[in-house]
Amino acid sequence: MGTTSAVRHRTGSGPDKDRDRGGGGFGRIVRSPLGWMLTGMVGVGLVSGLTATGPGPVPVLGAAAAVAVYWLVMRRVARRPTPETAWSGAGREALLGGGIGLGFILVSALLITVFGGYSFSWAGNGFMSVVWTAVAVQAGAAVTEELLFRGLALQALEKLWGSRAAIVTTSLFFGVAHLGAPGANAWSGLAIALEAGVLLGAAFLWRRNIWFVAGLHFAWNTTEQLLGVPVSGHTPEGLFTVDVHGSAFLTGGGFGLEASVVPVIVGVALAVPMLVLAHRSGGIRARRRAGH
Repeated sequence: MGTTSAVRHRTGSGPDKDRDRGGGGFGRIVRSPLGWMLTGMVGVGLVSGLTATGPGPVPVLGAAAAVAVYWLVMRRVARRPTPETAWSGAGREALLGGGIGLGFILVSALLITVFGGYSFSWAGNGFMSVVWTAVAVQAGAAVTEELLFRGLALQALEKLWGSRAAIVTTSLFFGVAHLGAPGANAWSGLAIALEAGVLLGAAFLWRRNIWFVAGLHFAWNTTEQLLGVPVSGHTPEGLFTVDVHGSAFLTGGGFGLEASVVPVIVGVALAVPMLVLAHRSGGIRARRRAGH
């Protein structure tokens, strides 16, 4: 055995050791924050695309499959634990987030109604079928979107740039992702970025729990749908029908409540104390320095 070969053997830096560590160029790329973020987004996005509009319980089953894909990517590719998806306390976190989401939409809709923007009437649709469909579809959407934007994107960008840059970037991306919805425009994209991107990002930084933000997101969308208000431009069947009056700045127009100035104000008002609490608990993390 030559001297160079012997040194490599003793220091554990030979080709076999590099392969064990995933030290190849491709392995390093995939295991970088951007690499595992994109890998996870492809996997979770594929599951969501195949199941989001399926019949019956298919969206819920899709959400469960998306969680499994997320776990595999985080554990096998990113090589990190996943306390954010732990089952212990998941129900409590989901209920807490759901209560905030429910209150957020009810308060926003009530204020718009008080100012003359909305009036509601009973739609007369089958109660159980409407509720079941709303629950299944919105559960699937909430879980998969939170895995994509808060579980993968926010945590990956946070590792590179810190929490503040990550929440700004993911909020803007969340707004842009909704520009393809019916009735969307530049204002609705900005409104989504502020009231949803910032609020859900702040909620995750505060609790560091996917079930909390998924519960918030689920209650938000489900309440909108049952009230008969368009959900990001889409008008699925609800328990009520809503008549819209006056300025789109107040009502959100065809895009729905999320393009109203009211939930933007309410959402930011909710996000600020969450960010304060996240800072106090150490949930706001600084940019990673080179070499660390």
